[in-house]
Amino acid sequence: MGSESFSHITHLIPHISTMESHIKDHYNSDHLTQNIKAALIKAGKDLANLEPKDLSPIDQIHTGGARSSIELFKKITLSSDAKVLDAGCGIGGSTRLLAKQFNCRVIGVDLADKFIEAASFLTRCTKLENLVSFQQGSVLDLPFENNTFDAVLCQHILMNIKDKPAAAREFFRVLKPDGKLILHEIVKGENNSLHLPVPWADKSAISFLESWDVMSRIFKEHGFKINIFSDQTESACTGWEKFNAVSQKKPPRPNPLGLGIIFGSNAKSFGKNMYTNFKNNAICLVEAILKKSYDK
Repeated sequence: MGSESFSHITHLIPHISTMESHIKDHYNSDHLTQNIKAALIKAGKDLANLEPKDLSPIDQIHTGGARSSIELFKKITLSSDAKVLDAGCGIGGSTRLLAKQFNCRVIGVDLADKFIEAASFLTRCTKLENLVSFQQGSVLDLPFENNTFDAVLCQHILMNIKDKPAAAREFFRVLKPDGKLILHEIVKGENNSLHLPVPWADKSAISFLESWDVMSRIFKEHGFKINIFSDQTESACTGWEKFNAVSQKKPPRPNPLGLGIIFGSNAKSFGKNMYTNFKNNAICLVEAILKKSYDK
């Protein structure tokens, strides 16, 4: 995507705080792009003709996977000339999925430079660079001008953000009037006992869960109206239970693609811990569509 596609985008990388630096370190993996490339080749994939589904073991790491994302995207109307921001895009799985499914222009932003590098590589491999681009940046200081986007996707990132009011202000600022904020988030349950590691944190110092009651109040106070809300905790718990059941069965030929490429040995504990956390009501999964409105 050329600069003409996003005329309101600036290309300055904002200052990253000490806390954000720790979060960035959690996600940055040395030689990530090279390791993904090697795993794809080992899996027998043609790097020149990749399909987004080929990458699903590593680029749809949020609870519910690609299916949940598509169902959520369908709840809003996106025209082919819509401009969408994927905030906290990781290696760009949802960014590419959104662009391919709805033929709209999407830019992904993430703190981790290794994620941005891998996201750009995989986007070239899937031939989606005419619709998709990436930029390193902070959700708390987005490198875009006011009223740039028709929609913002916020998927499994707020758990790492302590200053949620600042994030809400930034989402409001970069959205066009009546623009949509698409939330697909892990929130705090009634049980304070969180089993670690989980995908967003290997230690409690970088996990900032809040209840949906707290989060919805923050967004309302910062100019958003909730159009759609759904609690997906039960299906999330079932999904992780099935994931663990499948994982326990030894495949005849192990898939070289896996979360260990990104998260190392911690990835082996994610299935068990996520299921336990959902089952024990330490965490919940929510979906919501919010609209930017000046009637606070």
